[in-house]
Amino acid sequence: MNERTQIDHDRLFKELLENFFIEFLSLFFPEACAAIDLEHLKFLQQEVFTDVVAGEKHVVDLLAETKLKGEDGLILVHVENQAQVQQDFAKRMFVYFARLYQKFQCRILPIAIFSYGEEREEPDSFQLGFPFLNVLQFRFHTLVLKKCNWRDYITSDNPVAAALLSKMGYKQEEKVRVKVEFIRILTRLQLDPARMQLLAGFFETYLKLNRIEEEEFLAQVRMLGPQEECAVMEITTSWHEKGRVEGQIELVLKQIRKRFGFVPEEIAVILPSLTPEKIEALGEALVEVASIEEFQAMVH
Repeated sequence: MNERTQIDHDRLFKELLENFFIEFLSLFFPEACAAIDLEHLKFLQQEVFTDVVAGEKHVVDLLAETKLKGEDGLILVHVENQAQVQQDFAKRMFVYFARLYQKFQCRILPIAIFSYGEEREEPDSFQLGFPFLNVLQFRFHTLVLKKCNWRDYITSDNPVAAALLSKMGYKQEEKVRVKVEFIRILTRLQLDPARMQLLAGFFETYLKLNRIEEEEFLAQVRMLGPQEECAVMEITTSWHEKGRVEGQIELVLKQIRKRFGFVPEEIAVILPSLTPEKIEALGEALVEVASIEEFQAMVH
């Protein structure tokens, strides 16, 4: 099973950018951000294009509707995340652009994010023509994350910078420090728990520490000032507790499926709202209950 099968890269990037779109533009494309009227911003339903010849369906990753400052007409911002090397990617960006223009008949700003795990040069244009006539020159913004030095972003109080540290260019021996700096940014941002968890989930999907590295992480945290160390430990403790509870819930759901063959929707909805102690008690009770109805009565 390859990484593409295991991780839904497109979904992760879509969630990150839909929640922090302005921060993304201001960080990597400040000129575009300054020109766009970000008060008028709406994310459109994902466009699906069918390639009849290849027998494939392609889904546009992110499409935002907005305006330019001082203008009434709408524009689109198309962001495409590319998690694998693809030889004809620039051509695909043009095909998406052409299909979107055909449907919406407006100006479109195309942006490509290259998020795979190697540093390489990527084209930012697609051209068609003859020796006597340049028929087409299509260009788009590019962001190659591995070419970004993570140290250049650790002083930025930008949530997108924090999350994308995990995909930037760092050496293997710098992993622990990258996580320390990620947490330090979060302590400065002081986001609500939901957004904090979104950033943490993204970061830890791409940068995982083993047991030895986790011990080194804690050692580096202890070297911070007392106030900052306390803030960092509060965040990491909260994540570990959330992860433990999610593991408990998944175990109970597996036990229910194994015992009764299915999980009632009512139980699946209620479990996340229960205390860790209650979830643990329900897991133990599953061994003795005679029916799913008896177990449902215990959940309430």
